[in-house]
This record gives sequence, structure tokens and C-alpha cells, in this order.
Amino acid sequence: MNDEQRPRATRRAIDWLRSEVGSALLLVGVVVVALAWANSPFSDAYTRLWELPVNVDAGDLRFDMDLHDWVNDGLMVLFFFVVGLEVRQELAVGALRQRSRRLVPLVAGTFGVLAPAAIYLGIAGRTAPGGWGVVIGTDTAFLLGVLALVGPAMSNQLRIFLLTLSVVDDFIAVTVIGTVYSDNVRIMPLAVAVACLLALWLLGRAREWRSTPYVLVVVVLWGATVQAGVHPSLAGMLAGLLVPAATPEREDVVRAKYLFRSYWQSPNAGVARDVGLGLARSISVNHRLHEQLRTPVSLAVVPVFAFANAGIDLRGGVLGEAFGSAVLWGVVAGLVAGKLAGITLGTWAAVRAGLGRLPDGVGPGSIIGGAALSGIGFTVSLLIADLAFADETDAQAATIGVLVAMILATTVGALAFRIARVRFGEQSADLPVTLTPDVDVEKDHLRGAPGAPYTVVEYLDFQCPFCARATGMGKDLADHFGDQIRYVVRHLPLEDVHPQAFVAALAAEAAHRQGAFWEMHDVLFANQARLELDDLRGYAVDLGLDLAAFDADMADESLAELVRAHADSARASGAQGTPTFFLNGIRNQGSHDARTLIEGLEESLPEAAARRRS
Repeated sequence: MNDEQRPRATRRAIDWLRSEVGSALLLVGVVVVALAWANSPFSDAYTRLWELPVNVDAGDLRFDMDLHDWVNDGLMVLFFFVVGLEVRQELAVGALRQRSRRLVPLVAGTFGVLAPAAIYLGIAGRTAPGGWGVVIGTDTAFLLGVLALVGPAMSNQLRIFLLTLSVVDDFIAVTVIGTVYSDNVRIMPLAVAVACLLALWLLGRAREWRSTPYVLVVVVLWGATVQAGVHPSLAGMLAGLLVPAATPEREDVVRAKYLFRSYWQSPNAGVARDVGLGLARSISVNHRLHEQLRTPVSLAVVPVFAFANAGIDLRGGVLGEAFGSAVLWGVVAGLVAGKLAGITLGTWAAVRAGLGRLPDGVGPGSIIGGAALSGIGFTVSLLIADLAFADETDAQAATIGVLVAMILATTVGALAFRIARVRFGEQSADLPVTLTPDVDVEKDHLRGAPGAPYTVVEYLDFQCPFCARATGMGKDLADHFGDQIRYVVRHLPLEDVHPQAFVAALAAEAAHRQGAFWEMHDVLFANQARLELDDLRGYAVDLGLDLAAFDADMADESLAELVRAHADSARASGAQGTPTFFLNGIRNQGSHDARTLIEGLEESLPEAAARRRS
């Protein structure tokens, strides 16, 4: 391997490890290494490593912990901080934003906590009642990694449902850790921690976009919770929840664009700094911190935690004693049977009660398979096992139970997905990807040669700030392909967020009846902030249209039905937002910048597929 190939191979390896499958297999490898070391002739070295004292003094404050404590109470705060960031994202701009989409996983997640705890208490309640918290959490990273391995080839909708559900699990689990498993609480440090949480809230209210103030407050918050005797995982989760998340504002993106143009014209350090700040300002603090921390947490923090907690010496009858313990069977039954029953029952109850429906494209068999995989507790379960048991034997039995449950939950989940596929025909758990109906050159709005080899279909909303006409990507595609591309638009007005989108679509169709669809299309995108009815009538006059005919067509119910038919075709094709692009009939599921769309189009032709096969 030459010098040029080595960095490329390293990048590919890192990208694979960052994937859900790669991170899950990395954790499995770390667990195997930890168990092998702990059961080798060098097991004393493993024990001494994690018992190594690491004391830090900061003025009158003293952090007196061993290396194991620094991992569990220090590094893992980053893990829970990232979880908190993800929860805030889901609440602000994700699946938890809409009531209809959040209630079913919310109920399912709650049942998925109560049922495992009840089963554990029924089996091990007399022996070690405090261990019920071990079975309530789900390891999100492991869950999604195993789903990618044993689930349907297309499972993005199921993935979103399980991610939302695990957010509920994690929030409850971290709350339990911070309250039930914290003792000897000190008031003054706790007051400092509360003040830090208030400071984070005020930073968000002040719309502070720099990440540094948030990071400094979180560091102080961590130190205060450690000194207070409260497990810092709760502080990490709450801190992440208080960091604001939002979709990019069009004005900020445009400002960054002009800053970059200035750098292109005059590249120097000062302008480069302005570009960096402009780019940072266009993305919410939450998303920036999540992007910066996601990789080190998944590739370093969680593997180190697993390495520190999974190494159990199974020699000397420990394994046999654990399998004779009610704690182990309580953990295994709680995670495997409890999660499966609780999540399945909770989902069914929520749907029957009319609180929502299953995600589009996801069948009941896939829900059962996902519920089974939710029995993979691992990270949260191992952390609580370290806190919940005073008896070392019970702690070891619980840890072994978590590992056994991980294997059984994976097996049951794989079997459930296989049955769903073979018996019930659930080949996927995702939205459709094929354009339905196909392009009709007589009915669709088309730019370019009707027989061009490349076809882009865009579902658009005239108030969408990132649609092709608004961003200029349509022009970039035309410049690249010339007369080899045809561009088709269909309507998908998002009326819940863009109140004038539907009437703007009607205006475009009314203009079409007078042969001016594309002229009105361009005018509407050039005036996205002014789409009231009087504005639309003014644009019709400016375009030289017959205003009386335009008004009559705007009131024609058949045009409204046409726009609704476009929206129905979007849903049938798997489009849920704008812009959504179909490249030669297949829905684009990645970025929608011009370069990515060009690459996707060029790879979609049959000859490109033949080249890949060869």
C-alpha cells in the first residue's frame, strides 16, 4: 500500500467503525478482549489497571477516584450528554416534534420500562430488589447496529421508531440513576449544579450560538454533581436537553454563502475566520456539538466503558454460581421477555387507543423484532449494575445476565424478523423508494427534452427555502447535463409549517392553464416571503395573464384536487418533506446538493451498474 492509498484506507476504516454495524461489532470485540484478559493468567493486571487511583485537586475541591470511577462517572457523562442532545433534537426537529408521531413510541417505551422491572422484581425481588434498574434501559448503539445486521435490508422507518423509543428508555433510566442510585447528597454543590442548569437555559433563551459557553458550564456542572453525590449521568442528560436545536435558517445559510464567496475572491486568514464563524452560526449549537462528539463517544468512550466493565473473572465456579442466582435470571427475563412483551403490548395499546399508528411501511412483525432487540441493555445496564448491588456476587451475576440477554435478544429478534419476512411478507420496514406514478410527459410539468436519459423529479413546496429553485441546484444540474436531463416538479405543500404553500401551488397550476407554469414557478420562488392571495394576483398581472380567468381557476376545485393528488403520489413514493428528489425513478435518500445529485444520476443508469458489477 503506497502513501496515497494509506490515508484513504484509514478513512474507510474509520467510516466503517462509525457506522451502526461497525460500532456494534467494535463493542463485541472489546467485550471479548475484556473477558479474555480477565480470565487469563494476567487477570490481576486487568484488576489493578481499573483500581489505579487518579486524584485531582482543584483548590479546595478534591476528586478522589480510581480509573474505573473516572470512566463510569467521568467519560460516560459525554455519552449521556450526547443522548441528551439527541433527545432535544427529536423534540425540536425530529420524530418527537409531532404529537401523532411521538405518542406511540412514548407509550411503547414506558411499557418497555415497566414490564421488565416488574418481571425482575417477580423473580429476584426478594434476593436483590434494588437491581430492577438494570433491566429498564436499552443500548441504542448496539440496538441499531444489530438491527442493521439482522433486520430487513431497508428498515429506516423502523430504525426511527426504535430510536425514538430508546430515547424514552434512556431518559427514564438516567433519571433513575440520578435519583434512586445516588446517596449522601450535599446541598451546596447541588445548588451549584442547579445554577449551572439555569445558566444553560439562559444561554439558550439568549440564542447564544457559540459552543464555548455551553461547554464551560457543562464542565462546572459535572464537577458540581460529582461533589454533590448525584450520579453525573443525570447532569449529562439534562445538560444535553438544555442545548437548543433548530433547523438552519435560510438567512444564516445565505450569509455563510456570501462569506465563502468573499473568501473565494480574497483568500486570507481573516476572511477564513469569518467564514468559519458564519458556517458555525448557520447550524444550531446542539447539532454542532453532537457532530463533534458523536464519533469520539462511539469509537472511544463507549468501548472504553465496555472494556472497564465487561471483564469478569468466570473461573472458580463463578459462572455456575451466577446461573444459580435469581439475579441473573431476573435480569435475563426482564431484558429479553420484559422488553419484548412491554414494547409490543405498549405499541398495540397505543394504536388501538387511537393515539397514533405504526410508522409507514412498518408491519407488526417488524415491531416485534425491534422489541426483541430492545432487550440489548449493555451500556446503561452495566452502569446500573455497578451502582445497584452492594454484594459483589450479585453484581457479577447481573453483569453476566446482561451479556446473556444480549445474545438471546439478538437471537429472538433475528428469528422474529425471519418469520415476519417469510410468513407475513414483510420484506422491508421502510418507506417506498420508487416514484409512483412514473413521469407522464403529457401531464407532468417538465423542463428539458422529453426523451432525455437523465430524469430528476422534485416534490416541492413554494415556501421551502431549500428547494432546487431557491438554492440554485436546479441550474447546476442543467449546466452539467445540458440537454441530457429532464426536470419534473410535483407539489407537496407542507401546510403545517408553510401556510401559503397550498395556495401558491394553486397559483402555479392556474398559471399553467394559461401556459405560464414555469414563469409563475420562478416568480413564486423569487418572492417566498410574499405569497398571500393579493400577492399572487399581482404576479399574475405582471406575467400578463388574464386576471379574471386566473381568479376563476384559483377557485376551481379540480385544481385543488390536482395538488392533493400530487401530495398523495409523494406519500405513495415515500416523500415526506421538501425537497425530495427522485433520480431516474428512485428516491434520493442522502444529501441533496447538486454534486451529490449529479453523482447519483450518473450512477443510476444501467451502464453504470454494469461497470460496478465488472
